[in-house]
Amino acid sequence: MNSSRIEAYLRRIGAERPQEPTGGALRELQLRHLRTVPFENLSIHLGEAIVLEEEKLLDKVVGRGRGGFCYELNGAFGALLAALGYEVELLAARVYGDEGRLGIPYDHLALRVRTAEADTWLADVGFGAHSHCPLRYEERGEQVDPAGVFRVVEAGPDAAGVSGGGSAGSGDLDVIRDGRPQYRLETRPRVLGDFAAGAWWHSTSPLSHFTRSLVCSRVTGDGGRITLSGRELKTTAGDGTRGVRELGTDEEVLTVYRERFGIELDRVPNAGSRNGTS
Repeated sequence: MNSSRIEAYLRRIGAERPQEPTGGALRELQLRHLRTVPFENLSIHLGEAIVLEEEKLLDKVVGRGRGGFCYELNGAFGALLAALGYEVELLAARVYGDEGRLGIPYDHLALRVRTAEADTWLADVGFGAHSHCPLRYEERGEQVDPAGVFRVVEAGPDAAGVSGGGSAGSGDLDVIRDGRPQYRLETRPRVLGDFAAGAWWHSTSPLSHFTRSLVCSRVTGDGGRITLSGRELKTTAGDGTRGVRELGTDEEVLTVYRERFGIELDRVPNAGSRNGTS
């Protein structure tokens, strides 16, 4: 990533270029990313290809002002962090679903980030409602975050009795939020292309929740969240106050995408109208 692209990315998230790749700077970068770049799956329902190549991801997030889901958001964010001097590794995870069962391999992409202070963090801007700040990767106690109380612990058996992703002593980690497991993290570094099959499955399979529903969501300035699910606009303020309203017209929907998420669309995406996604 060249200097001009770095500066463009930082402008996109409203951040200053850090003087050094520190933990404090990482915290600020992640929080600003969550507030400005939405978690969204609109491409799946607009017939847009999801290509896991760095230049394509940067063009989408920085050039076109869009968001994405985990592979795209953490793929792009990881590229930015590496360009800023952080040591970044891509990690694969399987997401906990109904009844505590694990999802497909390469279900999720998260980032292991080492700083100039030799600290290691778990950074994640691509899991929807998740921690606002990076989590200490090697800490096994509670980590209090505006989004809840998190723990990163050695993996135990899932609901199907699978331990450590299927191999005893694998070293896999479970990421837990408010007592509920969120995803199981492998510790072996991966490359972006390893996640292509997972992205394809989530983009095309009728079993994927991404093909069956629309979502566009981001953290708000007061620590709350705003989410547009189809035509349902949900807001949660930092004090916990919630609001829900149904948008009636296409113009209202497009206005919300533009004014609340910074996304310019020429038509409203509709769940179930996928065409030609790859």
